[in-house]
Amino acid sequence: MHDHAPGIRGASHRRLLTASLAITSVVLVIQVIGAFWSGSLALLADAVHMLTDAAALVIALIASIVAARPATDRQTYGYQRAEVFGALINAVLLIGLSVWVVIEAIQRLLAPGDAEVRGGIMLIVAIVGLLANAAAMWLLSAAQRTSINVRGAYLEVLGDLLGSALVIVAAVVVLVTGWQAADAVASLLIAALIVPRAVGLLREVFHVLSEAAPKGTHVAEIRDHILSADDVVAVHDVHVWQLTRGAPVFTAHVVVDPAAIAAGRSGEILSRLQSCLAAHFDVEHSTFQLEPAGHVDTGDATHA
Repeated sequence: MHDHAPGIRGASHRRLLTASLAITSVVLVIQVIGAFWSGSLALLADAVHMLTDAAALVIALIASIVAARPATDRQTYGYQRAEVFGALINAVLLIGLSVWVVIEAIQRLLAPGDAEVRGGIMLIVAIVGLLANAAAMWLLSAAQRTSINVRGAYLEVLGDLLGSALVIVAAVVVLVTGWQAADAVASLLIAALIVPRAVGLLREVFHVLSEAAPKGTHVAEIRDHILSADDVVAVHDVHVWQLTRGAPVFTAHVVVDPAAIAAGRSGEILSRLQSCLAAHFDVEHSTFQLEPAGHVDTGDATHA
């Protein structure tokens, strides 16, 4: 799927990540100061999450630079997999953060101490964080559909936005009812929001690294489409995987009518098949090995 977002959201992934990093870094400082000033664990958890976001955006930015490097004789597909490893680091950081938040929140619930949470300061800082995260999400919303690397950063910002919303609710509860435990409860809820997204990102990373067929790709449908092409007799040894999100790769052995090869139509058949995959299945990188009928046993040799 190709996305051609107009305006600033249509900028390069690198510029979008840089802009999001700038927003995140400024709000991080505000949240850290506000967390210590208000005594809010939820706000501090959100600040630490912001720190994780900043680190994740730096990783994503570095990964996007590395991924742009051209292919070499050693890295024949280029460095697009750097985006996947960047997403992997992001997911691990998210899970680590969640564990820290849970431990701190439980300790505060079991032993609240005499510390008082200042709901007013907590509320103001949380609103600032919410608005900043909304702006960062808007910037990344288009690019995250085609880049697993940008999606990792997008999910972190999304988790932080929801975290800021929870902090706002907790602050209102503290202000209205005086129930200090609302702050720790909000921290636990923030962790609960982070974990599923981190696990989902990890699942997608492992899906790519295991070279499974991209989500939404129906190999049988592609095979049938190839078989319906003129002069094609059979297709076997089909393989579909992706270098990173939005970069599928397809290879197959296509058995064609020997008369077509003898007539010099091999180039025409090849171009037709590649155009077909690009137009109907959004596969830009496809490789076909054309074989005359009878050259190999096509039995049950299809793989995906």
